[in-house]
Amino acid sequence: MGPYDTRNMELHEKQGVAYLTFPAFSAVSFVRHAFSTRVGGVSCGEFSSMNLSFHRGDPDETVLTNYHRFCDAAGFSFDSLVASAQDHHTEIRRVTKRECGIGIWRPRDQESVDGLLTDEPGVTLVTYYADCVPLYFLDPVHRAIGLAHAGWRGTVAGMGIKMAEAMAHKFGSRPEELLAAIGPSIGPCCYEVDQPVADAFAARTDWKPECFLRDCGDGKYMLNLWEANRRALLRAGLLEAHISVAELCTQCHADWLFSHRASGGKRGGMAAFLALKEDAECRS
Repeated sequence: MGPYDTRNMELHEKQGVAYLTFPAFSAVSFVRHAFSTRVGGVSCGEFSSMNLSFHRGDPDETVLTNYHRFCDAAGFSFDSLVASAQDHHTEIRRVTKRECGIGIWRPRDQESVDGLLTDEPGVTLVTYYADCVPLYFLDPVHRAIGLAHAGWRGTVAGMGIKMAEAMAHKFGSRPEELLAAIGPSIGPCCYEVDQPVADAFAARTDWKPECFLRDCGDGKYMLNLWEANRRALLRAGLLEAHISVAELCTQCHADWLFSHRASGGKRGGMAAFLALKEDAECRS
């Protein structure tokens, strides 16, 4: 495995599979989490090699093999996986062991789910990426977790805020006790947007858009989704010290991370994983 710049995340390689973790989440003994890379799977061509998306044209049996390889390496139970059904909105679903397998080895039963929550050990939340922003949430007091997908639409619609609110409603989570992490995604170095997108973010004056939106002229802007999501989380009441930001651009690192923009849409998909360990795992 080559020397990769992983910024504020830690890189692991097990059984040939490379994945990333956040130190702040790794420090919590009852949680397991990871973010996949392109490295260590069996997919070929534009999907090479750890493609975890079933909807790009890679054969399902190949993708399932990749899931088994990833779970074996990163320590997740394949049978515990529950996947989102992302469509760039802000629907959030609480899941339990009854939903295990949905979106992986069982068919989806909803068409729009960009956020997943659980407080049940032995359930692994899974969401998909190839430039959009992964948002991880952990309530260490009430032992609850959440994962969300936030593209520009989800970000400007306040997906991070909605997740914090949902965790407060479902689990009694207090925002000042939550830990959050903003994962690898397209960075402010590469994410050029047009006037309508810029206008949508400029309207979020409470987030101080001048801090994450740079006017390049001719109706083009550079958008910092990391900072936009960080500011949204602060508005939700999270503490600055409790928010980790990967600062890892998928387009800049398209040799080992999938990037929709870098590939012109010819690519596989990565995934975020987050689970509460069962009691036996916590003791081991």
